[in-house]
Amino acid sequence: MSLDSRLWGKAARLGKNARGAHHTHPLICHLLDTAAVAEVVWDQLLTVHQRSMVVAALQVSDEQGRALAAFWAGLHDIGKISVPFQLHRDGPKDEDGKLLAQVLSGEPGYGFGAGAAHDRPSHEAVAHWWLAGIFGEIGYPSSQRRPQSQLSHAVAQLLGGHGGRFHPVVYGKDVRCPAARHPGMGAGSWEEQRRIHCDEVRRVTGAKPVAQGRMTPGAAVVLSGLVVLSDWLASLEGEIRTRLREDGWAGSPEDLDSYWQIARTAAPHLLAQTDLLGTGFVQSPKLIQGTGGAGLAAGIACQLPVLVTEHGPGMVVVTAPPSKERTDAALCAAAVLGQAANARGIFYALPTGSAADSHLAQVHAFAEQALSGPWRSLLLHSSSRLKPAEAVEEWARAHAADTVSAEVGEEWAPTANSWLNSHHRALLAALGTGTVDELLQAVMPVKFNVMRLFAFSGKVVVVDEAHARGAWGQKLMLRFLEWAAALRIPVVLAAMAADRSVDAMLAAYRRGAGGGKAPVVQPRRLPGWSFVDARSGDRYLPEQPAGAVRASTLSITVVDGAPVDEIQAALAPMAAAGKGRAVVYRSTPAEAICTFRQLTQDLPGMEVMLIHEQMRNKDRWQRLAACSSAFSHDGGAPGPAVLVTTPMLEHVRGLHFDLVLSGLAPLADLLARAAQSTGDRPRLVVLRADTTSQLDDAALVRRTDMLVGAGRTVSLPGELPLLLDEVYGDELVERLDESAARELQQLDNLRTVRERRAGGTAGWLCVPGPRELDGDLGLLSRDHPGMEAELVSCVLGEEMVHVVCLYPERNEQGRTVGHLLEDGVLEQRLERSKGGRPRRPGQLVPYLIPVPKRLVEGVEGDANKAWRDMPALRNVLRLNLVERDGTWVHTSATHRFHLSELGLTIDQLP
Repeated sequence: MSLDSRLWGKAARLGKNARGAHHTHPLICHLLDTAAVAEVVWDQLLTVHQRSMVVAALQVSDEQGRALAAFWAGLHDIGKISVPFQLHRDGPKDEDGKLLAQVLSGEPGYGFGAGAAHDRPSHEAVAHWWLAGIFGEIGYPSSQRRPQSQLSHAVAQLLGGHGGRFHPVVYGKDVRCPAARHPGMGAGSWEEQRRIHCDEVRRVTGAKPVAQGRMTPGAAVVLSGLVVLSDWLASLEGEIRTRLREDGWAGSPEDLDSYWQIARTAAPHLLAQTDLLGTGFVQSPKLIQGTGGAGLAAGIACQLPVLVTEHGPGMVVVTAPPSKERTDAALCAAAVLGQAANARGIFYALPTGSAADSHLAQVHAFAEQALSGPWRSLLLHSSSRLKPAEAVEEWARAHAADTVSAEVGEEWAPTANSWLNSHHRALLAALGTGTVDELLQAVMPVKFNVMRLFAFSGKVVVVDEAHARGAWGQKLMLRFLEWAAALRIPVVLAAMAADRSVDAMLAAYRRGAGGGKAPVVQPRRLPGWSFVDARSGDRYLPEQPAGAVRASTLSITVVDGAPVDEIQAALAPMAAAGKGRAVVYRSTPAEAICTFRQLTQDLPGMEVMLIHEQMRNKDRWQRLAACSSAFSHDGGAPGPAVLVTTPMLEHVRGLHFDLVLSGLAPLADLLARAAQSTGDRPRLVVLRADTTSQLDDAALVRRTDMLVGAGRTVSLPGELPLLLDEVYGDELVERLDESAARELQQLDNLRTVRERRAGGTAGWLCVPGPRELDGDLGLLSRDHPGMEAELVSCVLGEEMVHVVCLYPERNEQGRTVGHLLEDGVLEQRLERSKGGRPRRPGQLVPYLIPVPKRLVEGVEGDANKAWRDMPALRNVLRLNLVERDGTWVHTSATHRFHLSELGLTIDQLP
């Protein structure tokens, strides 16, 4: 029996022929396209370390590993040779509307029973079930009793997961005869064609060697990423249309050999257009060469190269108060590790999107010195993931007056039609600045979690404010660090001070690298740093900085009056003196807006600025850029100025104030805000009567209140670790009378219960560690009963939705159309297709407003079904505004929304 080229692999968006029938791309052609791309990915994209993990695990040469990778990638869609796929009702049709593949069902060899018609296995699952037996026949190791220990099953499971999720282990007779349990796979000609396609892909790719090794977690991550990436690139419809075969193309061995050359010729172009190639770390970046003195960065620049030369890349932990100097030290370490690992980029992770926004310029400046070749920079957090390229373009436009150019087409900024401008692809970019949630999702059983690990496995990962996570995030971070060590991902952690959570992160990386279980401790003295190598897990404590960096004395004053009155009293001396800069932290956007209006009215001589999270992306980025200029170390207006904001700004760098005012919050958050007050005597005023955030732990707020008392001074950075330890200590309880002690103990108990519950749930939810996987990739995708999207988002932090407000206007036909507001004028019309979907969802990025989901519970919005069914817009709440009394509002059954130049306010109706 010869290969049947009528079996189709791709048809969607390939157009129609002159007769009106759908064009199809034969399955064998798509398989060879993918195999050809896999060769180029192996040669040009994978790092030396990524390739070495594969060849060491399989016990083959580099050339043999390349051939096997291409062969396996070429088999990823073999499951499309099945009844439900070929005869799917939405498959390609002829000019009369009949399925093109319907003719197969009338041929004797392709017959199937009623069971096959009702069986609906996915083509990914079919590939897993069928290949597990075929690889055993080829001779891949399969003698061990447990399937997950067999290379034959491991490769089949890996290929079955190319849709983003791995399938459970296949046992016993289901490996020998999978069609008996799954009749939709088809027998007769269906089985023969699967074998013929498999044999031809193997022949054409030259994958004759039989691997004798075992699939390690590292090899599985690299091969999974290679297969998925190759499939994505080989599936670009525009490129497929250039390679369509003529009707009647037979698919003979000669035809396949000829097409293989066509596919190989096209493959480099497919990869070149991704903006992924050619990036690396320079050997002697100015960032390291220019570091002098005896500070933290200088010590790292001097000692770390020696450590990585002797022991290889690993993890560097930097503990110091938040500052630009600490960020410079972390980036210096990243440059050294990147050189040693031959990494192809960096991902810089921060606790919040606003912090990521503020770091983008500094990370970009670092990349200009440390990275070679072309590179692309993306902003990756919840407000940008709809379309990352539009997000970074809008960010650059907001910073146009700064050193970062906003011109479209700049080398570092991808265009809107870039291949990287997509949710799952964006992490592959050589330079990413985003939130730590992007890391944590790599160790949660979400779709394409292994692609995240693959993306990080070729980079250096920097985690700034590594300790700024709750119990959920801490547990997931430990699991990520285990995987990072197993994959030998260079990591830099930066934290305010060393504590038990930092020690646990050191131990997790050491455990993932195969080190011992003995406890490790980060130096408590600030500033400090340590190193763990990823080969053995051994830890090294280099010579620490000789002296404290910019020692200062923090003055904490506590006031008890009404917050607005106390704020005005604290700012009055600045207004009278005509100089000074201050920041006021309020717990909610509504309170920030109210304070802004009050100060604008009562302090006319002071420049008052406002920024909070419930502003449109473009407005928030523009205001952040203005704040970065007005409150920089050397910049700012000559007169007095005050910035009113919310906790969203506490991790933002580059802001310098003479005075920080804040309501009560957990001590670590207060100290992060206080770090923005510069000079020898930074000042923090705590507004005791202010409301606290709903997200703050009541016990920690109470303990902080007791610790600061009526006010105190703190020597920085020396007393910082002691202060953080003190807030958790039992001594605070011992000072209280019986009633107050009982109250605090109750709050502590509640916190302990919440943390244990959160840590337990996160431990139950996260994927197994690399040493617990035991060959079963299905554990990386396992579904838990009750694991809803809300639970996943709860682990990552408060669940957010994004609001987009549209303004109505009647067109010439009398229909109401939605517009987006530009500088108070209806300028940009919401482009829509006939189904109501935006033709370019990226146009919404500048207008999105992030809002906690709890504030809009019960609000359905005005989106139609087409909008809600579009994955990119699923969490975008569309509101049509109406004008009432000169303001734009939207009123639902439960809430009233008001959008002004100060942002979005949400009032719950009685």
